[in-house]
Amino acid sequence: MVSIVGWAHSKFGKLEGQSVESLMSEMTKVALAHAEIGPGEVDGCFVGVYNNGFTQQDFCAGLFSVADRALRHTPATRVENACATGSAAIYAARDYIQSGRGRIALVVGVEKMTDTPIAKVSDILLSASFHREEASVEGGFAGVFGQIAGAYFQRYGDQSEGLAMIAAKNHKNAVSNPYAHMRKDLGFDFCNTISEKNPYAAAPLRRTDCSLISDGAAAVILADTETALTMKRAVAFRAGVQVNDFLPLSKRDLTRFEGASLAWKSALATAKLDLMDLSLVETHDCFTIAEMLEYEAMGLAKQGEGAQVISDGISQKDGALPVNPSGGLKARGHPLGATGVSMHVMAAMQLMNEAQDMQIPNAELAGVFNMGGAAVANYVSILERIK
Repeated sequence: MVSIVGWAHSKFGKLEGQSVESLMSEMTKVALAHAEIGPGEVDGCFVGVYNNGFTQQDFCAGLFSVADRALRHTPATRVENACATGSAAIYAARDYIQSGRGRIALVVGVEKMTDTPIAKVSDILLSASFHREEASVEGGFAGVFGQIAGAYFQRYGDQSEGLAMIAAKNHKNAVSNPYAHMRKDLGFDFCNTISEKNPYAAAPLRRTDCSLISDGAAAVILADTETALTMKRAVAFRAGVQVNDFLPLSKRDLTRFEGASLAWKSALATAKLDLMDLSLVETHDCFTIAEMLEYEAMGLAKQGEGAQVISDGISQKDGALPVNPSGGLKARGHPLGATGVSMHVMAAMQLMNEAQDMQIPNAELAGVFNMGGAAVANYVSILERIK
């Protein structure tokens, strides 16, 4: 078993004067201090960064030695798996430790997106779709999820109010998150109304249905169980599952996240838990329709009934299963390479009772769902405090 024993999290948003290099350096130092270890105790480094044109600096695995000279000879690897890049880096580090190659690993997820013109951002994001068939989708990646929402609406009726409820919930939750890109309670009425400030981004999705283009970074220190139990904090992976699905949407039912559903079923079976045993879930709400479909994928609702979860208050912060108490990607922000690491940090904070105003009382078990592309690479982690 592998545990999270320390972490770091930058503010998400438009970070003027920051670079991939400076963010990696800062997160490395903060995470090592949080785990109360020195760089010489790290056996392997892993960085998750999508890039693909966001910044001129690539080969980010080479930047760990810039972050700390003591990491000069430490093996370092860069990982990429679209919007699930951060989780992919964590899983690579977890595999590294479980293989016996090292006891302690450092993982940093990072992205610098806001220096890139919006039109180019759209092109870069579309590279996480099946370019041959989907590159011409109007509205970029928002357009891809607009098609998903449109297909869902056509089959199950207009779900705009449910999506607005999800957006309003996550913006309200983010007010309590000091790391969030947008800490503003927008309210249901604003999110549910088409206006000059909230136009369609890719119908039927409105601007408030879309996550934010953000800069940011997050880091975790992982350790094997024997080592973790000697340290101040230990949040173990009770389960960690990856399931993939077709990249071309033309091969799939747009109204179902089948890979996500299989990942959740496998993770819960591995952990020997029922979904409602969890205290909270951090899920991948790149668009509000994604969170609604994820309710169904994780088993909170039958297919076509995801809106009932939010309307019944189940996923609210004080509900039976709080979903995205951090504000989610929707309001916390979505710097691609950092997102998966951020989600694991948010969950670990909850389990160590260190989430401050975000805290879910008596949190014991947390689920994390991070996906690459439109539910193509699906990662489910179930975390449990063991110290």
